Amino acid sequence: MLNTEITISELAHLMQVSVHQIRYFEEKGILYPAYTADNQYRMYGIDQIYRLSHILLMRKMGLSVQAIRQWTNEGTSDRMEQLLRQSATRIEAEMARLRSLTEFIHKVLEEKASTETEASAYQRVQREVSYLSSWFTIDKETKLDARMLAQQGDTIPELFKTNIHYLYEEGGPIRLCTEARQENGDIVLPEGEYLVYRFSAKGEEDIEHHYERFESYAERHSLLLTGPRMLVEKSYLSLFSQDDIHYEWLARIDRTLQL
Repeated sequence: MLNTEITISELAHLMQVSVHQIRYFEEKGILYPAYTADNQYRMYGIDQIYRLSHILLMRKMGLSVQAIRQWTNEGTSDRMEQLLRQSATRIEAEMARLRSLTEFIHKVLEEKASTETEASAYQRVQREVSYLSSWFTIDKETKLDARMLAQQGDTIPELFKTNIHYLYEEGGPIRLCTEARQENGDIVLPEGEYLVYRFSAKGEEDIEHHYERFESYAERHSLLLTGPRMLVEKSYLSLFSQDDIHYEWLARIDRTLQL
């Protein structure tokens, strides 16, 4: 008489899953064979096919193996509804995270594209009022190092994607800042026309050299710069070069006076 049950390999082929996955479900206590034959083969019948179908469906809907095991032991219809609602909430949160990530990636690509289409490294840009939040200060003679960042009491969330602003105020220390909302900012950058100079550099000497070029350009074009000079470390653009870091020097142009 032909055996009505099937082996684990036949079950895996029927359900289009791996033998390893079926054994994993068995190890976790959510699926059992109908019986083990004399030759030690695990044998599976219609009940096990339905059971595996339900397990795969629950996994597809985002339920963990642990949640499936708990529901197997003590589950009710109401509990299954609760589990599915919780899974839907998690999936919606993940979808929102992925949408945000997609927007962020497009922002990076758009920023790169905008720099490539600019005819000159120097731009006169109209900026709206913006706000910065101070992080810490260093002397102009001090070289920033990793330990200084690690020793700060206040860490910056997602520092890896933050554009650090270095504010150079006449006669004062260098202030490291990050972009902030109005309610969180302690430094206001007024609206107006700004001279922006984009460049890439390997070290501090390169940065100083580009600062001299920035000031020289303003002088040659009779632009009176006012307020602090700002060096912005462009974290996004630096993705596209292995060795250099992308920066901007910028300062507000004073239109009330002429050189």
